[in-house]
Formats: sequence, C-alpha cells, structure tokens
Amino acid sequence: MSSPSLQDWVGRQQTLSETLSEVPLRQMASLMNDEARMREPLGPGPLPAGWHWLFFNPLQVQRLLGPDGHPERGDFLPPVALPRRMWAGSRLRWSRDFEAGMRVNKHSEITQVSEKTGRSGQMVFVTVRHRYADAGGEILQEEHDIVYREAATEAEAENLRQLGQQVRAGVHTFERQGQSTLAWHCDPVALFRYSAATFNGHRIHYDADYCRQVEGYPGLVVHGPLLATLLTHWVQTKIAPGRALATFEFRALKPTFDIAGFHLHCTPEGEDLQVWTTNNIGQVGVDGRIRLR
Repeated sequence: MSSPSLQDWVGRQQTLSETLSEVPLRQMASLMNDEARMREPLGPGPLPAGWHWLFFNPLQVQRLLGPDGHPERGDFLPPVALPRRMWAGSRLRWSRDFEAGMRVNKHSEITQVSEKTGRSGQMVFVTVRHRYADAGGEILQEEHDIVYREAATEAEAENLRQLGQQVRAGVHTFERQGQSTLAWHCDPVALFRYSAATFNGHRIHYDADYCRQVEGYPGLVVHGPLLATLLTHWVQTKIAPGRALATFEFRALKPTFDIAGFHLHCTPEGEDLQVWTTNNIGQVGVDGRIRLR
C-alpha cells in the first residue's frame, strides 16, 4: 500500500464547538492594557476583532507534541515533513461580531495544499477555510494560510545574524511609513502571556535558546496573529474608534523579534485602510488591508 500524498488531505474537515469564556478574554484584555474588559463579569457587547483567535486552539496530550512544541502532524493537518511552520496570512469577512458567552461552532476544511520551491528552499502552503457560527447563524468566514519551510540555510541564518547586529547597532529605516504610525514593543513576558492565552506551545515564541540554536533567529518571534490583532486593536480604538470590521486580509512577509521595538502603520486608501507593521529595523513585517462596517 502506497504512503498517502499530501493532496489526500485536501477536503479534510473538522468541526469544533467552544463557549467564548471570560478567562482568556480577560487575559487578552490585560495584555492590551484594556482595564475596562478585565473586570468581572465581562458584560455584553462586541469583542474586538482578532480575539476569536484565543479559542479553538488545538489541545493535545504532551506525548504527542513535536519537537517545536506544536502537535504532531498527520491528523487534521497534513504530515508535512518540513520542520518550520509559520502563519503566512489570513482573509477574514465578518457578518457580525463575536460576544462573550457565545457557544460557537468552528467548521474547518483544508481547501488547498501546494508545494513550491523558491530562493529560501522548499515550501508547502496549506490553506484552511474556517466558518464560525452560533445558533443565530454565521459570524465569520476566514481563510488561513500556513507555510512549512525547510531548516534555515546558512545564507538565511547569516541574514538573521546580520539583522540582530543591525538592531543592536540601532540601525532603523522605514521601508514604508504610514500616514499614522505607532511604536510598540513585545517583550518576552508579553509573548509568553499571548502564548498562554492561546495555549500555543510553539517554542519560537518563548524559548530563546531554541530560537537561536535550532531555528537561527536572533530572538523570540512575535506571533503573526498578535501583530494582526495589534493592528485591528489600534484601528478600533484610535484610528476609527467604535467601528467594526467588515473585512481584514493580511500577509506575513518578514518576522519581528522581541529584541527591540517595532511599528504599526495605517494609511487610508479609498474605502479601505492600508495597515502594516514594520519590524525591528523597519522592514514591512505584516501587510494588510481593512474595510470597516
């Protein structure tokens, strides 16, 4: 009998159900310095965009975790042999807002698996479509892109070493600067707290020795969905206070680390807001577009 192909995972589905409970929401509020949402009880009202990522995260017994801290592959997600896994981007469309206490079903389907070879070596992209709904109907549609990559080449490791040297030397030039700009810094404590709130065991976010010795990074990696949530939080609290999001799409282009601060950017463009982050030396890290309701 032949071994399964990665394409055999296309069409695979799963449905999870979870109540949007208050504890992780208050944990996220504490991380975002949102003292009003830290109170108990949390109270009614829409949740900020991106906070749904606190829920439906995979739970796996300890003995079935891989060396990177993620659950071993080959169950719902395909058994990609490449060692590095990253959040490559998402496309989200809200019908209405999430609220605390909702009982939500998340139906997920793998829609595409593609293998590519580029300058950084072999890569496998997996796209998963998620549909979130409760008894009142659909809340959110999301397409999530995951990229698996080879171990860092010597050239890539050298580029990362140079980035670390540039950060320590204070080198910083914006690749692109927004009409509005906000400086931010995620230190190891903030990254640990987000990992804890999302039950994310990926070691690149809290294990500095693993980052440097195994993955070749100069420091801890700031979570892709955390960077995306910082952008939406900024838009909903400062750029367009009180407005809800209709759509949000973003791509993760370059990593951002805990070794120095970084920046959030926003520029209006027609009906949309162009939003992006720049990393510790000013390169575009997460590049996105928001449309408000």
